[in-house]
Amino acid sequence: MRSHNLIYPLGENALVLSPAPKKAIDFTLQTKLCWIAEQCRQSTDVINAVAGMNNLTVYYSHAEKLKAAESHLLTLYEQAQQQEFQQRHIDIPVIYGCQYGPDLDNVAKLHQLSTDEVIKRHSQAEYRVFFIGFKPGFAYLDGLPSSLHTPRLERPRLAVPAGSVGIGGEQTGFYPSQSPGGWQLIGRTELKLFNPYNAEPCLLHPGDIVRFIAKKRGYKC
Repeated sequence: MRSHNLIYPLGENALVLSPAPKKAIDFTLQTKLCWIAEQCRQSTDVINAVAGMNNLTVYYSHAEKLKAAESHLLTLYEQAQQQEFQQRHIDIPVIYGCQYGPDLDNVAKLHQLSTDEVIKRHSQAEYRVFFIGFKPGFAYLDGLPSSLHTPRLERPRLAVPAGSVGIGGEQTGFYPSQSPGGWQLIGRTELKLFNPYNAEPCLLHPGDIVRFIAKKRGYKC
């Protein structure tokens, strides 16, 4: 398999591994890319390795080493086909409703469900972390039941509290820090999702399996 079909340069010191640019996002491929990223980060020549949607971008410290790096990256991709990525299972406790999830009632009404049923469906699903993006610690998750797919707010909020759990279209996720946002907020977690002072700043990693655990308080206002 020729590397130019898979790998292309980005700027002067980065390479992009893009095995399936036109396919829908694939979790099996994502886990392989996560494994490759881990191997790349062990090299002193690598500044960072960032998994995206069906691709991996590797930033190198020296532009003159890109040709050798391309060959190494291709070798890792071939090795990844036989590797098993070790997935972590992470539980995220969530307080649903009221001031923690001001849009929970709206989501329930839109889908003609009770708020308890929305909570049940949201918390019983299993989610997979495809990649971290948009902002530090923000995890893109796959697995939201189709019965909970909900349009974003017509008018985004200027300030969404850190830890807020929301639904935006076909996705669910949480805000690692306070920021503007247009997702429908249904709950909030007290977990610290991003801490720049930790050795691993992001609580979640690409490839993780996530479950939301409903806490008792917060259901009723």
